[in-house]
Amino acid sequence: MPRILLIDDDAGLGEPLAAYFARFDMRLEQALRPSEGLARLRQGGFDAAILDVMLPEQDGFAVCRAIRAESDLPVIMLTARGEVTDRVVGLELGADDYLPKPFEPRELVARLQTVLRRGRSAPADATLRFEGLALDPVSRSVTCMGQPVELTGTEFELLLLLARSPGKVFTRDDILNQLRGHEAELYTRAVDIVVSRLRKKLEPVQAVKTLRNAGYAFALRAEGARGG
Repeated sequence: MPRILLIDDDAGLGEPLAAYFARFDMRLEQALRPSEGLARLRQGGFDAAILDVMLPEQDGFAVCRAIRAESDLPVIMLTARGEVTDRVVGLELGADDYLPKPFEPRELVARLQTVLRRGRSAPADATLRFEGLALDPVSRSVTCMGQPVELTGTEFELLLLLARSPGKVFTRDDILNQLRGHEAELYTRAVDIVVSRLRKKLEPVQAVKTLRNAGYAFALRAEGARGG
């Protein structure tokens, strides 16, 4: 049963949400303060975290940054009033998804199921090897210029999607439908943010190219392939 930590100072939210999550075989626990939440996450055993942006002590962005400094745990952020700025900042910091408040519990469950499935899928494929880059779909590991690269679940899925079809152009909508599911609202800016994060982590290898007004494509040749 997946174990989820909700970091939100609304004391009345955790209990009813936990009861709802139990219907989907998910165990939800709540921390009211960021310090408590981070301490519990460091103890291990959680499969994902849900962060409210508006928190005492420090905001959800700072908490997300702290989590990302230590792990690739799936993170969903709850943003006040659906502010686009909150969404952008959260995604730039490494959040896997966002959901504006107020939200429907069923949608939050659906988002969690998506990020958990993304993080646990391990297709038995051979390692994909390119010039300066290798992806192992089984261990979900990436090495760049021989060095391991820590990617979030979303970043890995995006890279794997592109790398499996080198040269193929994926529109932003194609990518969103692949990574977040057809039921999620489309938010094309999110794709640009994840691509930007991915590029920074893979420097100096330039694996993802942008095709103006079209989308993105994987730019590397398979190891040992000759240029034409």
